[in-house]
Amino acid sequence: MNRFAYRMAGFAIKTLSSLSKARIYIHGKENIPDGSVIFVINHFTRIETLFLPYHIYNLTNNIPVWSLADYSLFKGTFGDVLEKVGAVSTKDPDRDLLVVKSLLTGEASWIIFPEGMMVKDKKIIEKGKFMISYAGGKHPPHTGAATLALRTEFYRQRLRKMAEIMPDEAKRIAQMFGIDSIDPVFKRNTFIVPVNTTYYPIRGYENALNRLAGYLVDGIPERITEEIMTEGTMLLSGVDIDIRFGEPIDIREYTKNFFIRRDINYRKPINFDDPIPSKRLMKNAALNIMQRYMASVYSMTTVNHDHLFASLLMKMPFKKIDEDDFKRRVFLVSTCDIKETGCFLHKSLMEDQVHLLTDDRYNKFSDFISVAEKKGIVTRQDGSLVKDSFKLNFPFDFHRLRIENPVAVMANELEPLAGLQKRIRLISLQPGFRIKQRVSEYLLDRALKEFKDDYKAFLIAGESKKSEIGMPFLVKGKTAEIGVLLVHGYMAAPFEMKELAGYLGRMGIWVYAPRVKGHGTSPEDLAGRKYEEWIKSVEEGYAIMSSKCRHVVAGGFSNGAGLALELAARIKNLSGVFAICPPLKLMDFSSRLVPAVDAWNRLMERFHREGAKKEFVENRPENPHINYMRNPVSGIRELERFMESVEPKLSSVRAPALVVQAHGDPVVNPKGSRKVYELLGSENKSYVVFNINRHVIVTGEGSHAVHKAVGDFIRSLGAISFPP
Repeated sequence: MNRFAYRMAGFAIKTLSSLSKARIYIHGKENIPDGSVIFVINHFTRIETLFLPYHIYNLTNNIPVWSLADYSLFKGTFGDVLEKVGAVSTKDPDRDLLVVKSLLTGEASWIIFPEGMMVKDKKIIEKGKFMISYAGGKHPPHTGAATLALRTEFYRQRLRKMAEIMPDEAKRIAQMFGIDSIDPVFKRNTFIVPVNTTYYPIRGYENALNRLAGYLVDGIPERITEEIMTEGTMLLSGVDIDIRFGEPIDIREYTKNFFIRRDINYRKPINFDDPIPSKRLMKNAALNIMQRYMASVYSMTTVNHDHLFASLLMKMPFKKIDEDDFKRRVFLVSTCDIKETGCFLHKSLMEDQVHLLTDDRYNKFSDFISVAEKKGIVTRQDGSLVKDSFKLNFPFDFHRLRIENPVAVMANELEPLAGLQKRIRLISLQPGFRIKQRVSEYLLDRALKEFKDDYKAFLIAGESKKSEIGMPFLVKGKTAEIGVLLVHGYMAAPFEMKELAGYLGRMGIWVYAPRVKGHGTSPEDLAGRKYEEWIKSVEEGYAIMSSKCRHVVAGGFSNGAGLALELAARIKNLSGVFAICPPLKLMDFSSRLVPAVDAWNRLMERFHREGAKKEFVENRPENPHINYMRNPVSGIRELERFMESVEPKLSSVRAPALVVQAHGDPVVNPKGSRKVYELLGSENKSYVVFNINRHVIVTGEGSHAVHKAVGDFIRSLGAISFPP
């Protein structure tokens, strides 16, 4: 192997990597042992042949990494590139001798693809067994990696034994492999390390590389065109490549059989290709090793959103699928069931998945459905997806499958994960009402647990209110027709909305009052929160109500009003939104103190007087049995940041809207709430002012008129019918 060419090729690949938009994430590098290693890797693209040796080389103290590649690839320019990066043809007559020799000496590690070729359809399971599909038919995975590892360890141990009892035979074996010194051979062991590579997302479209190739070369084979379209799209548009190293398989375990040991200790010469009595046992051991590393490779698939959407789409027995119901099922799998399977998750699945139930702001659902629509696998009809099962299961040409039916490819990749498959199947068969019930129960339980955990963690004796003040609560309605999400204000708690919730409940309306993060516990809790966490609390509340009721109206008081409007700007199917004393500009004295307090705190930091910093200002609330008596400076800053973020979003609100304001509000400037009203993009909107000289008008004297205004607004939403 030309080491200079190898290093230069590595430099070229590094340069190509920097130009590519692919994002490579490496997991389990601690599983790479110090020894002679064969890496067995699943094979989906030609990218692996180039990029994996480079990355493994960097992980193994710059030990060269060579690979076996299908003989058909060693043609033209690409074949030259393969040779320079250390690839050896599967039909090279010295292949096995070269592999064993380099593993004995440790001069190189090896990459072997046990499928034997690219598995473009990712179909590797048939009737519970590993079976590789390819253009010419099917075959079981190859045992070559296991056989070569066994032969390496066989000769390593034989060389060690002969050095003890027959030095001349040891010398002959060393000469057979071209080994100058045998002592380093004894310091190593042979391992197979399973490796999985998972790509997300898998897309294949016309791209710059595809067009350039068509311009430069006439008559490109369809197979190559497909590969450039798929792999070029992933490299140019950006793809996450998760490379995961599994636990190493120590090959010594498989050479402890009595008959294999007898051949290792055999006192007569054994040449490299001589038949030995334990050959059948070695073959059986290779089969066992192959099953072990194949199971390990495919158990390490990095599960992503496309996998879950595709698998559910395949398994759901309905032709017509409600979009929201579909997303709820994926939410349940990704949030509840998947954790019990031990699967490895793409980083996007490690985060909260409520976005699937709200605005799909990361476009996980819309991106997947866009692909399925383009391929004619689904069509949209009145908010539902109509599945074409024939196209979904159509046996496209092997080399066109990634282009013509990527949804099937996504689903196929998840087939080896039996535990996850079972849970997906169960979710796919459950009726819609049960799915809604499970989602709402899960989110309600989670909200209560989060409150109890926060209350316990931040409780301050003599300052924190009773737990029932801060606990989120649900008011049951008479039908599932309508639900209201009711959000409390800054430094307050769900109990603040109790009177309005009771009024709406008596109308037969479902009401849920979430606890906004940082509230209902102690000021120290609020001091550590960001306004994005407040938004998340409200989103979860919407997800609960939309899983219980056909129509949802969002509303809130003060900062809760701002949170309701922010939600309405993103959730397009809200039936209505109401905002009571919504802040756009604060008049309270505490907020004006913030710049001065900030300046003081920075000065104290400069002189290392941390204890003199002022982190809270005094609060004198209207309802001291609910509100905090100390206002965190960081909380006021987050409040101002939140208001700044909401203002440009108001024009995106399209739902019918009601804005309510107290004329003599000492906290929220009525001019600000009027501006909120004017900025709303709703065609159907109204602004009501009450002659009240208080801020908290949702409770206490005069609040009944406010409750009635909200109730009348909800009744005015003509699409909603109320129980008698």
